[in-house]
Amino acid sequence: MFHTDAVLCGLSALALKTNAPTILRAEALEYPVDRPELGACVFGSSQRVKPEKAALANGSAVREWDSNGTNFGYWPELGHTAGEFGHNDFYGVAIAACQQRGLDGAAAVRAMVCLDEIRGRLSSVFSLKTYKIDHVVHGAIASAAVYGALMGATAEQIESAIGMVVAHYVPWRAIRAGRELSDSKGASAAISTEVAVLSMQRAMRGFVGPGDIFRNPESLFRQFEPTKGDSPFELVLAHSGRDFAVMGMHFKLGLYEHQSAGALQGLINLISTREALLAEGGAAIKKIVIRAYEPAFGIIGDPAKRNPGTRQSADHSMLYIVSTMLRKAIELSAKGALHVDDTLSHDGVWKQLMLSPWEYSRKAIANPATRALMEKITFEHGGAEYDAKYPDGIPTSMVITDDTENAHDSGLVMYPAGHARNTSADLNDILNHKARMLGTIAMDESESANVVAKLSALASASTVDDVYDLRYSTRDGFE
Repeated sequence: MFHTDAVLCGLSALALKTNAPTILRAEALEYPVDRPELGACVFGSSQRVKPEKAALANGSAVREWDSNGTNFGYWPELGHTAGEFGHNDFYGVAIAACQQRGLDGAAAVRAMVCLDEIRGRLSSVFSLKTYKIDHVVHGAIASAAVYGALMGATAEQIESAIGMVVAHYVPWRAIRAGRELSDSKGASAAISTEVAVLSMQRAMRGFVGPGDIFRNPESLFRQFEPTKGDSPFELVLAHSGRDFAVMGMHFKLGLYEHQSAGALQGLINLISTREALLAEGGAAIKKIVIRAYEPAFGIIGDPAKRNPGTRQSADHSMLYIVSTMLRKAIELSAKGALHVDDTLSHDGVWKQLMLSPWEYSRKAIANPATRALMEKITFEHGGAEYDAKYPDGIPTSMVITDDTENAHDSGLVMYPAGHARNTSADLNDILNHKARMLGTIAMDESESANVVAKLSALASASTVDDVYDLRYSTRDGFE
C-alpha cells in the first residue's frame, strides 16, 4: 500500500513537470547500460540506466509532493522514543536491485519491509533533527544495507558501505531552512539514495570504508551523544512476526506536511457538525486558534511560512494548509455540495476536501480567499502537555470563534485519519480516492485503475522488470 501510494505520487509529479523530478529523470536517462543486470528503470521507461541514477530519479519523484508515508520512530515498550520522522522515499532501491538480479515481486516487498525496518528503528533510537541533520541519513543507511543484501554483498562489504555513507555524505537541515525552500528539500532523500547505492557498489569492488560506524568515536553518532566506547543506542530489528516498523507508519491523505494532520482532522470534525460556519464565505468565522506540539510548531509554524511564495514553502505552512482546506469547504458549501457522511471520522468530507497538487500551484498560493482566512489563524505551541503526547500521536486542537464570540472546540486530536493508531477511518476507501486523484493527473481513469491494480499485486509478480514501465502524459499549466 505504501509503495503504490508512493508511485502514484511520483507519476503525478512527473506528469505536472515538477522541476527536480523532471531534471533528475532526464539525467538518469543519460546513463544507459547495455545489459539488464547492470541497470534499472525510471518511471515511464523500459530503458535500463545506472541503478544509482534510477534510484535518484524515482526517489525524487515520489518525494516531490511530500505526500507519501511517514514514520515517527516510537516504540515505548523498548524505551525507544527518539521520535525522528522519515518517509518511504527509498523503495526504488529495492526495485532497482531486484531488476538487476532478476528477482520477483515477493523479494521486492520483503526488501521494502527490511528497508523500512532499518530506517524506522534507527529513527526510534537516534534523533537526527535534534542535531540539525536531515532525517534522510537513516534512509541512506537502510538503502546501502538492503541494496547490498539484494546484490549478494558480504556483511563486511555492507558495513563498509554504511561507513562510507555516514562518513562522507551527511546532509544538514540547512536544505529545509529559509524563507522559500528549494529543490534540495524534496530531493534530499533521492540524493542520499544515490550515494548509498554508489557506496555499496564501491564496497563490492573492494573499496574499504570506515568500520563499526555506530561506535566510531569520530562519527556523528558519538560526537553528538558521547559514550565511553559503545554505540549511543541499542538497535533492535524485527525479523519475524507482525511488529515491523512499517506497521507503525502513517499515510498522508492528500498533500500536506504530516505535522498538520491533526489540525486538518480537527477542522473536518468541526465543519462536519457546524456547517453554518461556512456560510457567506466563512464570514461568521472571527478567529481560529490552533495548538500543537514541538516539532510541529517549529517546522510549520515558522514565521517565514506565514507568507509562502512557493509550493515547497506552502506545504510546510500550517496557516496555508488549513486555510486551503477551509476555503475548499466554504466553496463546496456555497454550492450545496458538501456531503457529510455518518462515520465518526467523516470519511466523505476527507475525500471531498483532500488537498491535491493543484492546491499548491502559484495561482492557488496567491488565492485572496485563502489569504484572508490565513489572517484569521493564530498558531500556538501547546506546551508541555502537548509535547508529552508526541510522537505517540499528533496532539493538536483547534478552536474556531464565531462572530457571536461562541467558541467551537475540536478537542484534542491524537490519531487523525491516516495515522497508524486511527481505528475509525476507512483507510482503504480514502486511499483509493487519493489514488484516483493522483492517477488521473498522469493518465486517464481506466489506465490509472490498471496501474493501481498492477502495483497492488506486486507481491505475486513473477518479475519486477516492467513494474515502473508506467506510461504517463505530461500536462501544462501547473506552476
